[in-house]
Amino acid sequence: MPHTHDPNEDGLDTIPPPQPVFYAEQALLGALLLDPQRLSDVPDITSNAFSTAAHAALFAAIRSLPRPDPAEHTKNTQWLDAVLAAAGKQTRGLTASYLHTLIQVCPWPRHASAYARMIDAEHARRLLRTAAHRLAQTSRNTSLPHPVPTTLAEADALASVVDDIAAHFQPHSRTLPRTSASPTTTIPADEAALDEERLLLATATAYPRDIEQMLWLSSKDFTHSLHAGLWQCLTSLARRRAPVDPVTVLWEAQQCGILDPRADPRDVLNLLAESAGSSQHWGERILQRSLLTVAHDIGRRVETFTNDPTSTPYQFVVGSRRALADLSAVRTRWYHATSPARTTQPARSRATAPPRAGPLQPTAPATARISR
Repeated sequence: MPHTHDPNEDGLDTIPPPQPVFYAEQALLGALLLDPQRLSDVPDITSNAFSTAAHAALFAAIRSLPRPDPAEHTKNTQWLDAVLAAAGKQTRGLTASYLHTLIQVCPWPRHASAYARMIDAEHARRLLRTAAHRLAQTSRNTSLPHPVPTTLAEADALASVVDDIAAHFQPHSRTLPRTSASPTTTIPADEAALDEERLLLATATAYPRDIEQMLWLSSKDFTHSLHAGLWQCLTSLARRRAPVDPVTVLWEAQQCGILDPRADPRDVLNLLAESAGSSQHWGERILQRSLLTVAHDIGRRVETFTNDPTSTPYQFVVGSRRALADLSAVRTRWYHATSPARTTQPARSRATAPPRAGPLQPTAPATARISR
């Protein structure tokens, strides 16, 4: 039986159609080619805002060449030829027929500023999506020698893009993105993470004085629910100045409803008895994993905002800033964990001169304990 050609076999149907911004770019370029004086209506847009190399090259050529005399421009194609020649040096494939196509598809040259705003909005979307993708990818890059500073630098770059968008686009009433945020990423509970949590719990049980210096670590940073509950028990006992050992922690866990009734209590006792290393070291490892996971989650959430074509630039700003606020809290705890301990100033001597008469002032203790 002879083979019948299927038009879908050439794969052309798999090529996605151009996005609406492509036609806005065509309309703007057509307006400027037809009436170059309209360039004054779009002073803020740059060639980087265009989605294709051909359109970017054409816009750059239009901006670089002196504007022709309006009367002469209607009589000949000298200026159009100059634009084509200048753009052809930057990209291949441009023809005179495409320039005439751009002129024909432009609905109204006087709407040039509206076309430019559409292009600017889509450019902001692409910039934000790229920055969010870089943040998500960096937070998962296990080859980085210093993952936290590198990831935080990408987060700052994302925040800078958000600030630029906020300065460029006016706020409006519908500020919250319609798209629901992507589900929160859970901290990967691999064997290395579980081992670090076990070692922290056992070491902190053996050296409970370290717990008061680790209030920057939260139960949310743990990958295992039992480990998170046991850390809450340890911090609670330390705050109450209660005795801390495997048995007291086990009892606290029972009182707080953390233990599974079907579980063997000896498993918890054995877990808390195998200490090694430093509580500070294991705590920082756990917090680092938590920070990187939060950063990855934020990158994915912002990408989700940008993938919604109904979202406006200022909705990107509101949604992204809310997402980045979650990272700010973890970043602050990371700085507390890794910054050198401050030396406490010595108490004032009782031999100092008495103060002058006046109303009594409340005095604070020399060293205030951080409350959770």
